[in-house]
Amino acid sequence: MAIRRAQALLSLSKLKTSFVLDSYSRFHRLSSSSSSQHSTRFQNVGFIGLGNMGSRMVNNLVKAGFNVTVHDINCDVMKMFTEMGASARDTPYEVAQDSEVVITMLPSSSHVMDVYTGTNGLLHGDKAIRPALLIDSSTIDPQTTRKISLAVSDCNLIEKRDNWEKPVMLDAPVSGGVLAAEAGTLTFMVGGPEDAYLAARPILESMGRTSIYCGGSGNGSAAKICNNLAMAVSMLGTSEALALGQSLGISATTLTQVLNTSSGRCWSSDKYNPVPGVMKGVPSSREYNGGFASRLMAKDLNLAAASAEEVGHKSALISKAQEIYKKMCEDGHERKDFSCVFRHFYNGKDEV
Repeated sequence: MAIRRAQALLSLSKLKTSFVLDSYSRFHRLSSSSSSQHSTRFQNVGFIGLGNMGSRMVNNLVKAGFNVTVHDINCDVMKMFTEMGASARDTPYEVAQDSEVVITMLPSSSHVMDVYTGTNGLLHGDKAIRPALLIDSSTIDPQTTRKISLAVSDCNLIEKRDNWEKPVMLDAPVSGGVLAAEAGTLTFMVGGPEDAYLAARPILESMGRTSIYCGGSGNGSAAKICNNLAMAVSMLGTSEALALGQSLGISATTLTQVLNTSSGRCWSSDKYNPVPGVMKGVPSSREYNGGFASRLMAKDLNLAAASAEEVGHKSALISKAQEIYKKMCEDGHERKDFSCVFRHFYNGKDEV
């Protein structure tokens, strides 16, 4: 645990070092990217959850010139951000008191529910809150998102602003992983009222390259679950094909060339190849360290399975992918990138 915390702080220190060098170019690009009527609506942004993703998203918010207030259970990480110019508070409720917008980036549905509705949560008080806009970028099930959105809609604003009569919640999970979070090139999948999405776009654009409006409350969460289901199945299919190819005498490099110039081409073969030695800069090139942990893929597949069951949808591939990633975690690979199925499930070989 101490080693992981030290690694996290080292990584954050790199963010701190790059802050001054990147601020001007980042702010200039952002300022010229959009002339939306909503571009100056919000300035004070709260952020709760400073893990691998959240810490990098906050870094980009600070670079973009927003006044940021943070909260996390890790006091060392909060201290890091206060040294970069952000404010820190001890509870989500205190963050809400200082913010027009609050963003959450948390590990699970239960964490999000607790931050919103628990003791000293964002909605703590007599159903009157300060933030006009609440954005959850966690990957959680659509049902929980919709419950929280209803709770938010039951609240009133302490101070009404412009035509905002009540606070609004958006679900805005992301795709792109840690590298995209650091580079500010995330994709946001957004559910909730469309006018709130338009108001939020300048904030989202400071952390990402693309935002896609998916419809009503919970639809952003649904889109993220479906995306990660497709990603899991794609990785399993690619890994199985490459391992089979090796068994049949075809090198992974050669078969990758075939896939990527044929109908089998996909993100898992072309951008995130699971075979060590085939592609540089991906987790398979560094013993499957970094990237998207197998335990997180297992969690997202569980969310997909629960959602499919709720609506009565057939889910044969979800079940099989669940089974495989559950075994990966049970076998001790839960912290390795999800592409490690090539080595640890299909017994694929490194490319020499």
